[in-house]
Amino acid sequence: MTVPARAVPHRRGACPGLSAPMPTGDGLLVRLIPIGTIALSAFAALCSAARTHGNGVIEITSRGSIQLRGLNAASAPRFAADIAALGIAAQDGLPILCNPLAGLDADEILDAGALAAALRRALARGLRAAQLAPKVSVVIDGGGALGLDAIAADVRLCAEKIDGGTGLRVGVGGNAESAAQLGIVTPEHGVEAATRLLDVLAQRGCDARARNILASEGIAEFREAIGDLLITSARPREGDDSELHYRLLGNERKVAIGSHRLRDGSLACGIGLAFGHADTTSLERMIDAAQAAGASGARAAPGRVLMIIGVAPETPAAFAAIAEQNGFIVRADDPRRRVVACAGAPVCASAQIAARAIAPHIAEIAAPHIDGALTIHISGCTKGCAHAAPAALTVVGTPEGCALIANGFARDAPFALVSANDLPGAIANYLREQKHRTSHV
Repeated sequence: MTVPARAVPHRRGACPGLSAPMPTGDGLLVRLIPIGTIALSAFAALCSAARTHGNGVIEITSRGSIQLRGLNAASAPRFAADIAALGIAAQDGLPILCNPLAGLDADEILDAGALAAALRRALARGLRAAQLAPKVSVVIDGGGALGLDAIAADVRLCAEKIDGGTGLRVGVGGNAESAAQLGIVTPEHGVEAATRLLDVLAQRGCDARARNILASEGIAEFREAIGDLLITSARPREGDDSELHYRLLGNERKVAIGSHRLRDGSLACGIGLAFGHADTTSLERMIDAAQAAGASGARAAPGRVLMIIGVAPETPAAFAAIAEQNGFIVRADDPRRRVVACAGAPVCASAQIAARAIAPHIAEIAAPHIDGALTIHISGCTKGCAHAAPAALTVVGTPEGCALIANGFARDAPFALVSANDLPGAIANYLREQKHRTSHV
């Protein structure tokens, strides 16, 4: 079959914050990047506001942001006012992403939230954020049970144990596996290292990204920017070599879905939003169950997960049962976790297929063939907004039908083009063939 060439849609260069909602197929979309824990009462009020001013759909993104859909020109300002009145702490400007349980995790090496707050203060005193590309971001990983290894960022500060205490491994332009590693600084120099690296980007103009500078010029300028801060004698603490190697390969330390011990003896319970979204009615039922389980708040986490904070040690099973009844993912092996779908048509104006609507059927078909390493990405168009990494199988909507791409991105060349009606069978056949091929290697 001849596969036709496809035009690449224009990619927006900004993020849809409360003050700058983004037009899409179902109205205006806004995004919140919360800082720390949202009180359950405030989260319930957020759900109510989303239903009153929007269409009642709330999304958690792959990077742990909260998105609300279906607003319009009249309702968006009223929604922003209602959210402001709730006192939910949220980031404005340069995203600085921390571990989902920063400051609460019993296993963390360093409080990433405190370091992030110090970096925000430093940035507020200068003009760097205004001079940076809209998509520039910083990751600060405190080394706890739930890491940020899979999250790509322009600047990465990752805590690790070294001889003499704790260090921050500094990287640029990628995730834990792909970022260029610059060396180790002390936590006291973390803010200075990050601001200097952001200055390198700011000096290159408002569209500069770390990965592009690395590709065109190499690592030298980044390394020179923080050379005097690096601890040249730093070595992993004896016995920690395997842990460092494990983290630099970008592997997960723990899966966010499930229960996690907190410093105060309570638990955080991670539940997934199937295909990244839920309606406010289901969320409100989950909030009621969380309150009954003793919880006090919630945090959005990467991987389209909500962390319910403060669950009593004797109640996680009862809470998880109610969450599962309302459509949330409570098991790490749930096949819906391996299928990533964007909003799709008609929700997104760029989409050519109803990606989110067909995702449950695809997950059901794929379940017998899915293992821990396989991801299926269903994208309404070639932008691939829902999944920035390669996937074992990507389905892309085009004007001509559904393009199938093996081990690549949504923008890559497809190996086949099928109709929407033929898509389930084509996916089942492909996965069956791949499983057969793997078993005979």
